[in-house]
Amino acid sequence: MLKRYHLKNNMRYRLFVIICVVVVSAVYTSIKVDYEIVKVFSPKRELPIYSVDTDEKKIAISFDAAWGDEFTRDILDILDKYDIKSSFFLVGFWVDKYPEHVKEIHARGHDVGNHSTNHPYMSKLGEDEILRELGEIEDKIEKLTGEKPILFRPPFGDYNDRLISICRENGYYVIQWDVDSLDWKELGVQPVVDRVTRNVSAGSIVLFHNNAKYVSEYLPIVIERLQEEGYEIVPVSELIYKNNFYMDNTGRQISND
Repeated sequence: MLKRYHLKNNMRYRLFVIICVVVVSAVYTSIKVDYEIVKVFSPKRELPIYSVDTDEKKIAISFDAAWGDEFTRDILDILDKYDIKSSFFLVGFWVDKYPEHVKEIHARGHDVGNHSTNHPYMSKLGEDEILRELGEIEDKIEKLTGEKPILFRPPFGDYNDRLISICRENGYYVIQWDVDSLDWKELGVQPVVDRVTRNVSAGSIVLFHNNAKYVSEYLPIVIERLQEEGYEIVPVSELIYKNNFYMDNTGRQISND
């Protein structure tokens, strides 16, 4: 009789412990999920500039330069032909290899932006590493052009709150894009033309690459189509607001004025 009593109590105790574990686990999971939701939708979340809210029919086209230089002069000549200024985001080892082109990009009136020194995933770096990635290429660009870059584009479009904060503290506007030409896929001329012209709107930032296979062919067509539709193409530095702005949850920069 006594053994059966102890056995019953033991089973009840175990059942009680199991229930407690399940309840605590559920509460913890709920708190963790709620925290992640809050973290994602928090108004304090740091965002780069994907596009700009503007009543004017203005857009910016930009070129990332990390590997190769075969078409850079073609791009510059095409932009000159249509009297357009653009923005070039340069990687450190590209600058080392093509310093004369860095000078020429700047001399022709285009933005020279920072695209990191070694093209890493920036969200994986600590503060000191981020500062090195920003600083080494910054010094090289300033030495060649006489101007410190103020625009930074993270390699692979990869960023986190830490990166955006550090960039802001060091005088950079972090620039993404809302229209990706996907020119690096080398699908041909028409897919790039269609993708860009169908997706731009006032305040868009378009992403191209300086060594995309068909850039010399698609760029004039894209420019002409955009101009026919009434768009003014300006450098990123002229499109964005420098002061008195806020970011919405899509990365659209909005003026407070």
